[in-house]
Amino acid sequence: MRCMFYRSVRGRAGILAITTAMAGICASVAAAAQPAAKPANRPSTPDATPFKQEIPVAAYQIEMSPIPGSRDGKIKPFYISRHEITWDAFDVFVFNLDVEQASLSEIDADIVTRPSKPYIPPDRGFGHEGFAAISVHYKNVQEFCDWLSVRTGRLYRLPTEDEWEHAARAGGDPKSKYGSIAPEALGDHAWYAANSSEAPKPVGTKRPNAWGLYDMFGNVQEWVVGRDGKPTTKGGAFDDPSEELAITKSAVQEKSWNSTDPQVPKSKWWMSDAPFQGFRIVCEMKDGAPAKYEAPKPSPSSPAPAAPPQPSLAPSPK
Repeated sequence: MRCMFYRSVRGRAGILAITTAMAGICASVAAAAQPAAKPANRPSTPDATPFKQEIPVAAYQIEMSPIPGSRDGKIKPFYISRHEITWDAFDVFVFNLDVEQASLSEIDADIVTRPSKPYIPPDRGFGHEGFAAISVHYKNVQEFCDWLSVRTGRLYRLPTEDEWEHAARAGGDPKSKYGSIAPEALGDHAWYAANSSEAPKPVGTKRPNAWGLYDMFGNVQEWVVGRDGKPTTKGGAFDDPSEELAITKSAVQEKSWNSTDPQVPKSKWWMSDAPFQGFRIVCEMKDGAPAKYEAPKPSPSSPAPAAPPQPSLAPSPK
């Protein structure tokens, strides 16, 4: 851009003042012509936009945010829930609320496995509506993902350990403990031992990370598929010190998490002593949109076993 002057100015001071002023105007115009920077909490993914997943028969939606793939291409773009999954969504699955209001033709009971009913209040009295589902076993949350996939037609699952760390880092320094969150600002983003009063809080009451994800650190620790393919947890919880919230930290299930369960064998759905354990979910992405769920095809039936020989009813020879 060229700035033209058609005014005669006397004196060096006048020329300097006008030149300085016009230079500022030119810089402002040039800056305005540049495209606006994308907000930090809107990661760049191929044609992907956030979406809200409705929960069957519930006046509740899970907010899903697009996450860009890693620069080396090892992590592909995916969607992840902005918040930890709450009882508002989980109750429908646990208590068969969708079955009560649907015909058998709408739900294939053979491919939806439901958990056993909890024998004590699963929220432990901390809070229900708006609170993260807690004390949930790995099997329980896996089946929730399968149920949600069947009921919505979108492919849901738990995040892998690499995906979770990538989302938690939110484009921040790979060497930082908390990604885009400065260590001194952790209290603004996480509920942990220093500020939680030893109890989980409603989700989303702290500030999100740079990609708009809430409670990635603290509140409740989250189930993921570990790098070895086995269940592990990430993010730390409301009763953990700050060091245990670091991105690279993880914890596997211990016997103490289910020590007071009176059942024999112990429940594979609920954990009697893990009020700190929750989860969030991933929806796979294909061409910048939620991937479709495809029901597994039934395996070819095996040939029926030959009938055992029947005893003869003819009289035996004398």
